[in-house]
Amino acid sequence: MNATTNIQPFSADDFANALAEHNYEFAVGQTVRGKVVSVESSGIYVDIGAKSLGFLPIEEATLSGASRSNSDAFPIGNEYEFLIISSQNADGEVKLSVRRLLFKQAWQTLRDYQAESKVFECRVIGTNSGGVIVDSVGLRGFVPRSHLSDTSDLAKLIGKILPVMVLDADETRKKLVLSNRQAAKLAAMNQIAKGQLVTGKVTNIRPFGAFVEFSGVSGLLHVKEMSQKPVSDPTRIFQINDMIKAVVVDIDESRDRIALSTKILELHAGEMLDNSAQVFAEAEERLEKNISKLWEA
Repeated sequence: MNATTNIQPFSADDFANALAEHNYEFAVGQTVRGKVVSVESSGIYVDIGAKSLGFLPIEEATLSGASRSNSDAFPIGNEYEFLIISSQNADGEVKLSVRRLLFKQAWQTLRDYQAESKVFECRVIGTNSGGVIVDSVGLRGFVPRSHLSDTSDLAKLIGKILPVMVLDADETRKKLVLSNRQAAKLAAMNQIAKGQLVTGKVTNIRPFGAFVEFSGVSGLLHVKEMSQKPVSDPTRIFQINDMIKAVVVDIDESRDRIALSTKILELHAGEMLDNSAQVFAEAEERLEKNISKLWEA
C-alpha cells in the first residue's frame, strides 16, 4: 500500500526565517574551530558555522604579528582554532584571534610546567641590570641575576639557550619569572647517586661541618663524616676554596640535601687528619675497598 506524502513547498523566505531562528550565539573568550575561506591584505575570513563569516585581523594572526603572507600562513581550506575577541556586530560577524589563543595556551603550558617542576629551554633575547630577558614558549620572561648559574657577563648570554624552571607564571599581571639555577641544580641532582665519588670545592666551614660545591650543587660534609677519629675543628683538615674528594652517602630530594663523607675513604682511623692529600690521591682505590660499608650502614 502506497502512502501519500504531502510535501510542503519551502521558499527562500522560509529558509531565511529558519536560518534566523537558529541559535548562532558566540561569546567573547570562546574557542571555536573554523575553515579559512578568503584571504585579504587586512586579514582572513573564516567559516565558523555562524550566519556570517568570522574575521581574523592581520595583527591577530600570530604571536608577533604576520611575518609571512596571509595565504602562506593560513591556506584557504585549512581548519584552525580561533579565539573570539568581539561580540557579533549587526551583520552577525565576530572578530577572531590566533595571537591571543596562543598566548592563552602558552600561559597554561607554563602553569603546567610549574606544577610539574619541569625543566625546559628558552632563548635569551636581552639583559637589564637585574638579570636577563628570555623568549619562553612565545612569551617574554625574566630570569633574575640571582637565579642564573653564570653571572660573569650577562651580555654574552644573549642568543644562548638556557634550561629553566618556572618560579612565577601570573597571566593576570603578565609576570613570568624563571630560574636557570634551579634547573641546573635539578639536572645535577638527577645525575648524582649514593656511593658516587665527587670532586668539589669547599665553599663554607661551620663548626658542624663543611659545605662542598660540585657539579652545580652543594653538599654537607658533617664533622662526623670527616674521619673515623673525632674532629673537633673542621679547619684542622679543610680551608675554604680547598679542592677535595668525597663520597655521596645520602640524597634527600624532598629537603634538597646531599650528605658527603671522607671518612669512608680512610683505611685506618685518622688518616684524614694526618694526610688528607694521600687519601684524596688514592680516593678511587680506597672507595672500591670500602664501598660495602656504605650499604651496610
